[in-house]
Amino acid sequence: MPIPEQRDLVKARDIVADWFSRQMTTATDIEVSPLSGPTATGFSNETILFDASWKENGKSYSEGFVLRVKPTQHTVFLESDFDAQYAVLSALGEKTNVLVPVMKFFEDDASVLGAPFFVMGRIDGKVPQDNPPYTQGGWLLEEAKPTDRRTLVESGLDALAAVHSVDWESLNFGFLDKPQYGRIGFEQQLRYYEASFAWADPKRPAPPVAESALKWIQEHAPERDPEITLCWGDARINNQIFGDDYRVRAVLDWEMVTLADPMMDLGWWLFLDRHFHEGMNAARMEGFPTREEMVAHYEKTSGREARDILFYEVFAGLRFAVVMMRLGALLEDFGILDDSATVSFATNNAVTRVLADLLGLPSPDLTTSKLDKV
Repeated sequence: MPIPEQRDLVKARDIVADWFSRQMTTATDIEVSPLSGPTATGFSNETILFDASWKENGKSYSEGFVLRVKPTQHTVFLESDFDAQYAVLSALGEKTNVLVPVMKFFEDDASVLGAPFFVMGRIDGKVPQDNPPYTQGGWLLEEAKPTDRRTLVESGLDALAAVHSVDWESLNFGFLDKPQYGRIGFEQQLRYYEASFAWADPKRPAPPVAESALKWIQEHAPERDPEITLCWGDARINNQIFGDDYRVRAVLDWEMVTLADPMMDLGWWLFLDRHFHEGMNAARMEGFPTREEMVAHYEKTSGREARDILFYEVFAGLRFAVVMMRLGALLEDFGILDDSATVSFATNNAVTRVLADLLGLPSPDLTTSKLDKV
């Protein structure tokens, strides 16, 4: 969910150029382009794009970069594990076959840009859109063939399975464990989202569908975790870069990275697919695999048997509902929504519609949703 751009990118260019030059200790003739970014910057991480050129050892180089700034206010998540994201991405890029951008630099001195940040290499390609949703407009709907769409989704699932195949213990990813929330795995996830549920919007009661989902999850929670793997967290095609061949070139946006049952990622993937189709009252795109076909492909490519899928789809809906509650509160803080619109935004949206359907509850009224108007 975008917000109006907050940083003066013209002024920031000199700061970034000076900082970048100090990192490139053996380079000369360093030039940094004007900074740019999306039309609007997201809440979870501020993103800045730039190109740079330089000379080194008699050769000329140029490269595109992405700079991400740690969120310090107006945060979407209860905790910002910014350092952990960089550590995970660095290790994945250096030691595994998971497709991620190359991590270049980490700056923990907040005096440079007001908060810590990291810089990674930019990867060219196409990303299915959030706005407008890829099921309602854009290249995937308007340009791709049905066979291309199937290739894209299956390649995305292959990339997800690669994340789950990582030996997180040998990579020393134990820092993702959060024992303050209980036992590693689902217990930690539930306690974290219970805390997030209370924190997201303290001014207003939670939406009824979200309340019902939380109660359902608490009553149906698994007694144990059959398996613990590295989980991407925000597993969906909108967070993957695809090449002209409709295959994954990079897996992005690791703000929700954690250690948990891999079915949590698969449940999120399936819920987000429904969110962009049924939740937005959009016809299923021709060529997109069905839910059953996606599960079967994941099983084949991962070598795992899918289980507890309905449970983890509902849990995905609860987690996303918490995000929507938080976004509504933030949009009110920015003066974009008033109180009544904030209530409507959190209560009646694509997330709560899909979640209500999963739980067999009455659907929120489609005619009053604010989701596509913000």
